[in-house]
Amino acid sequence: MPRPGHEPRPRRRPAEPTGAQTRRHMSHPAPPRPPGVPAARRSELPPVHGAVICVAAPCLVISPEHGQLTGQGIDGIYRSGRRLLSRCVLRVGGRDPVAVQGRSLGSDRAAFTATVRTGAEPGPDPDIGVERVRHADGTERITLRSFSARPLRLPVEVLLGTDLAELAAVAAGRAGPELPAGVHAAGLRWSTGEAQTVTAAEPPPDDALASAGLLRWQLELGPGESRTIELRTTQDRVVRASAGQVANPLADARAEGDDPRAEAWFRRSIEDLGALLLRDPEAPGDAFVAAGAPWRLGLAPAESLWVARMALPLGTGLAAATLRILARTQTDGRGPDAGKIPGPLRGAGPQLPPGCTGTEATLAFPAVLAEARLWGMPEEELARLLPAAERCLDWLRGALGEDGLLADPDPGPRRCETQAHAHRAAVLGADLLAGCGRPGAEEWRERAAALRERFRAGFWIDGPDGGRPASALHPDGRPLPRLTGAAAHLLDTGLIGGGRTAPGLLDRARSEQLARLLGAPAMDSGWGLRSMAVREPGHNPFGHRSGAVRAYESAVAVAGLAQAGFEKEAAGLLRGLLDAAEAFGYRLPEMFAAEQRTTGSAPVPHPAACRPAAVAAAAGVHVLTALAGIRPDAPSGTVALAPLPGAPLGALRLAGLRVSGEPFAVRISRLGLGMVEEAADALQLGG
Repeated sequence: MPRPGHEPRPRRRPAEPTGAQTRRHMSHPAPPRPPGVPAARRSELPPVHGAVICVAAPCLVISPEHGQLTGQGIDGIYRSGRRLLSRCVLRVGGRDPVAVQGRSLGSDRAAFTATVRTGAEPGPDPDIGVERVRHADGTERITLRSFSARPLRLPVEVLLGTDLAELAAVAAGRAGPELPAGVHAAGLRWSTGEAQTVTAAEPPPDDALASAGLLRWQLELGPGESRTIELRTTQDRVVRASAGQVANPLADARAEGDDPRAEAWFRRSIEDLGALLLRDPEAPGDAFVAAGAPWRLGLAPAESLWVARMALPLGTGLAAATLRILARTQTDGRGPDAGKIPGPLRGAGPQLPPGCTGTEATLAFPAVLAEARLWGMPEEELARLLPAAERCLDWLRGALGEDGLLADPDPGPRRCETQAHAHRAAVLGADLLAGCGRPGAEEWRERAAALRERFRAGFWIDGPDGGRPASALHPDGRPLPRLTGAAAHLLDTGLIGGGRTAPGLLDRARSEQLARLLGAPAMDSGWGLRSMAVREPGHNPFGHRSGAVRAYESAVAVAGLAQAGFEKEAAGLLRGLLDAAEAFGYRLPEMFAAEQRTTGSAPVPHPAACRPAAVAAAAGVHVLTALAGIRPDAPSGTVALAPLPGAPLGALRLAGLRVSGEPFAVRISRLGLGMVEEAADALQLGG
């Protein structure tokens, strides 16, 4: 298992693509323990739902809301999974400042406001204001401002310390004691046999006491004056650490409209995606989006492809780089795994064994490439990636069972969402092959039609309420009659040429029934889509696949419902997800508790969820662009609009998007009518 915060090499086993690694299955369940043998105590991830997290991958800072890094718990400044500083406690005039506010200023920085009452003035009012602005790259600016009417002479102290521990050890409670410090020219330094860190200060301190980890200044402040101390924590003795960020392939798009929350959500989503970008160590020119902070700052193949797909309106550059990275991991040879993209197992809740994220990534690869072609991926990139997509389809051909369905893992259950992913790969793969003049398109259309027939015959459970899809078929063919959020993938068919939506596994009548189920209170929590319906056996509002709201699955549901024309259900889930985004400061966690929304309530955080999380950030882009219903066909030089009727957020304008590599802007009126405001000269508005 990759360590939390570790950036693994893509050719090695990728990061596990769900939230709390230590609480989820990475392999098949262990055999039952003998009677009388106690269960091993699982390490529990420290809660981070109340932390202020700054990220500019691979740099990460985790701060409590009061801003003081106390050396306890998981707080600290990290780089590439190692904690460079665990303690940074400020004292002014011998006192701890009184925390007033902690807030995020963006993906990579946060501000902490505090006050100090020195006693120089009578009464309860503070006479010193303190603001600490902390950056993900390890830089912190501490500004003290005097509110006193008389000059002040203040002793200012900063207590520093670190254990230089790996994030995995910190999360497991094995960080170890603080290391002894040494005096640096302008601060302090710490080292072990394998790592070192330096915290330097500007201006240099008047005193530096290594034995106490103490930097001390004597500052003189006149009435209304301010003084600033800058701390820089790095892995070496250079003046400033590199932020580690890569060239951002995402367009700087923006949203504006009647509901100002849409603008804030869209902006923060794009910022967080950029902050999670990491270089591929084997090809530093290629960037992917890490799964999330703090636990999974590394490559997760399936989620990286979901993010690349949802971010296609921001350009095809991220998709191209992600596909290149994963193509390099594709299994060679002629065995049953030839053509498969490797990935670890992922827990699937109490009702099913773990599923393979490699299966999901392999099925997503040709689908993402097919849609990237429609958004205008350059032909040379397309030609370079097409052989890998064909190998993914070759793997799918051999992996389909005698019943025409896909087991995951094999032998194992036939999952509902796996059939949806396989069908989308077949349909979009056929469109990709036909558009690129490659053989095999007709074969995959026939295979998709056969899969539709098998699915409709085996997966639908009839009932007096209209029926439901099974969440899976057991190996013996018995259906598992659970209603889960994974059913939303049945409505996510994808785009094919001519601005058309691909056919789905369900017919129209069953799609309408599924839409009713997804929009009903059993599935719609009021804050988004539950991952399992209320009253289903095993339902847990905090369960990552047994009840909790998963932001990206809610986005898949909104976009799928909108695409299929189910306006009411799409609008209801959309409004709930936007309300949740507002409650979380527009940085949605990967999942949160699916407690039913009531008057005056707020969404309840999941203590172990990543935040920011790549798929949750991409969900904001996916949902808001779905309102416009942009359906490009760049090879044919057309783009169609199919906006969601009723304009649930009022008028909305999206600008700075990319189609065919050129700026694209669209406006949706309060009546739900769409209009293209800016596009490449070669594009024509289609049907």
